[in-house]
Amino acid sequence: MLFAGSDFDAVVTDIRMPGTSGIALCERIAANRPDVPVILITAFGSLDTAVAAMRAGAYDFVTKPFDVDALALRLDRAIERRALRAEVKRLRRVAADAQRFDELVGASAPMRALFDVLERAAPADGTVLITGETGTGKELVARALHRRGRRAAGPFLAVSCAALPERLLESELFGHARGALPEARAARVGLFVRASGGTLLLDEVADLPLALQPKLLRALEERKVRPIGSDEEVPFDARIVATTARDIEAAVEDGRFREELYFRLNVIQVAVPPLRARGGDILLLAQAFVVRFAARAGKAVRGLSSAAAERLQAYDWPGNVRELQNCIEQAVALARAEEIAVDDLPEKIRRYEHSHVVVAGHDPTELIPLEEVERRYVLRVLEAAGGNKAHAARVLGLDRTTLYRKLQRYDTRGVGRPGEEGK
Repeated sequence: MLFAGSDFDAVVTDIRMPGTSGIALCERIAANRPDVPVILITAFGSLDTAVAAMRAGAYDFVTKPFDVDALALRLDRAIERRALRAEVKRLRRVAADAQRFDELVGASAPMRALFDVLERAAPADGTVLITGETGTGKELVARALHRRGRRAAGPFLAVSCAALPERLLESELFGHARGALPEARAARVGLFVRASGGTLLLDEVADLPLALQPKLLRALEERKVRPIGSDEEVPFDARIVATTARDIEAAVEDGRFREELYFRLNVIQVAVPPLRARGGDILLLAQAFVVRFAARAGKAVRGLSSAAAERLQAYDWPGNVRELQNCIEQAVALARAEEIAVDDLPEKIRRYEHSHVVVAGHDPTELIPLEEVERRYVLRVLEAAGGNKAHAARVLGLDRTTLYRKLQRYDTRGVGRPGEEGK
């Protein structure tokens, strides 16, 4: 048999052949080389023939007379499925040994570039601004910088600039003297001072109230803070790391964020790539999550089926790594076999199809005005950019002012929300 000394991407065989049958050949291939897809050709397109072919392990079967282009398409799909199945098996082997930077995992070019930046930034002491879409793992990046830096033995403290009211956030950051606030029965040491010797993370710093920005700027420049109600300044020695999912440059242009504070925060910029730009990392991360959640749930789930892997790769992941993690946690909980099947995935991932901009059709009644084509394309680019108008403007070759003007015009017709930065 040729398979003894050669390899094949796929096999196409007729059911009726001299000396043996296509069904028998398919059974032998399935027993010895189950990774090689077999397509059977038959002149008898009955249900019994189809069942026999599938039971023999065939990938597909084609009835005569057949179209050569259609057969070629089925062959392409079979070969792609084989390659994906091989990739899924490989990922099971390498997931535990994947390139890591602390809890960050990835083998794609964008992640290798990120790891390189982090390796160089970690030993430094300059302020770091971490940018990236929601769910990309910006806090994990901040924690990795802390653990790899010279302040690893010190505290890592974090505060959300978007979650607290202005007065409470000011007290949390800078502290307050006894009696400075109605509820201040005792003095409070702020996070800047408490983080001395370690790292302070200012999460979603672009949401910092405008009134607090001059005080933050002064603290960064002087390395001292003045608690609310106190006449004395207190020095601190903490590395400051800030994160934002918003377009902070656009906020500066709009007067919602002080330019000098932006420059002070942006000493070292680290951009975290969205999951859709990370290629094979989707399956790498998915496999790592399968292992984690299967162990936590005590289930014998060991990986993904090739069909489930296809759906994961086809999806755009607007929620990034966080969404993938939630997806796999659900899939492991619902899985009834050792491999996660398509039916175990969330419905929106099972049914997802890429959106396309329709430029023209064969029916003249389906043609649309050029302005509508532009509108659809601009909004599609903005969606792909995760709502980041600065990035979308660069892709479109427009300045931000022009893009904002277009979005405002679209909004008058009920589409687009230019006021929602980075969402």
